[in-house]
Amino acid sequence: MDANMATSSSESSVAGTAAFSKFMRVLQLVADGSEPLGIAEIAKATGFPRPTVHRIVAALQAERMLVEVGSTRCWTLGPRLVQLASRSWSRSGLRMAATQALRDLRDATQETIHFAVPSGHSMVYIEKLESDSAVQMSSRIGTSVNLYSTAVGKAYLAGLPPSDASALMAELVYAPLTAQTVGDAQALQQQLDEVRQRGWSTDAQENEEGIYCFGAAVLGPDGSPVAAISVSTLLFRQREDVQAAYIQPLLRACRAIALQLAQNPNQLHG
Repeated sequence: MDANMATSSSESSVAGTAAFSKFMRVLQLVADGSEPLGIAEIAKATGFPRPTVHRIVAALQAERMLVEVGSTRCWTLGPRLVQLASRSWSRSGLRMAATQALRDLRDATQETIHFAVPSGHSMVYIEKLESDSAVQMSSRIGTSVNLYSTAVGKAYLAGLPPSDASALMAELVYAPLTAQTVGDAQALQQQLDEVRQRGWSTDAQENEEGIYCFGAAVLGPDGSPVAAISVSTLLFRQREDVQAAYIQPLLRACRAIALQLAQNPNQLHG
């Protein structure tokens, strides 16, 4: 292959990667939105020109990755993407390994349970079991949540080697979600020191007002964190005996899943 062909191939590869990244950014933005988004909102959030957003949305709509809500000119996730995601979740070895332990935890606590895995600078919920309470939480499977403001995120960070956790924390953008949200890596480090000592984390209304969460990491066969679980309760009904009501069942669930993974490590890659 001559130099011109190599350069052309390289440029084409980079251009293709850049285009794919734009498509993924729009999909992620729509997925994370609390309501359907229009072209103007997508353009503002991504910084892409409106004509570019129009082309991306049209292409995604043609592939049924996005669907217009009525005639509002606003879009939400389409059936094809939901179908692909559903197949992925249903076949996830990690999720299957956790199923019984998560159900037992929900039954023991009577609270909402989230099961999350790391994804870059976030955690992503791959399972959610609702409590029987009439008040339901707005989170859903597939939601990305912050490492610094959630119980699952802090449990995962605390399970990492300190040098790895520090490097990751330095890359985070600490946006205040509530008055209780940590504001920088130093404040987060203080919380992680406590998490490492006691073995579990909290989200004390740091991600959402009125919601208190307890979290712990699930360790893989090599001792590194592969996921995290949280027990989420509404502050007004939180029980006084935190250890008996939440922490003991939570840690028991983490140990049960870790045992499943130790017996069948292939579930981590399924």
